[in-house]
Amino acid sequence: MPDHDHDHDEDDDAAAVAEAEPEAQPNTQAQPDRPAPRPAGKPNAKPLPPHAVVLHNDPTNGFDFVVASLVKVFAYNTPRAVKLTATAHLKGRSIVWTGHKEHAELKAQQLTGRGPDPTMKAQGAKPLRVTVEPLPGS
Repeated sequence: MPDHDHDHDEDDDAAAVAEAEPEAQPNTQAQPDRPAPRPAGKPNAKPLPPHAVVLHNDPTNGFDFVVASLVKVFAYNTPRAVKLTATAHLKGRSIVWTGHKEHAELKAQQLTGRGPDPTMKAQGAKPLRVTVEPLPGS
């Protein structure tokens, strides 16, 4: 199982539907109750390049706090959040989510916005270290 999740984007769905459906033929008859048909999506439009939300190892915040943060922000089940947290702990970093850049930035902000582990504040805990990085090949 990969250490990341591609969150499906509604814009991707709309683009896929537009590509799958044949282009509508213009209606030459006047239909006052219906708005004019919109032209199909741009045929050469490229999908937004994917970015990763990367969780970095943190020696101060508690493992349980990190797991709970992933469950809260990404709605992951606990086993998945444990696996992603363990990867960050053992390898120094873990891709915890992928998607377009703006959404990745929002998710990263939500994760750091949880603040430090309240039980570890006295030991100098800071908010989780998270970065947003373009995926290779994008």
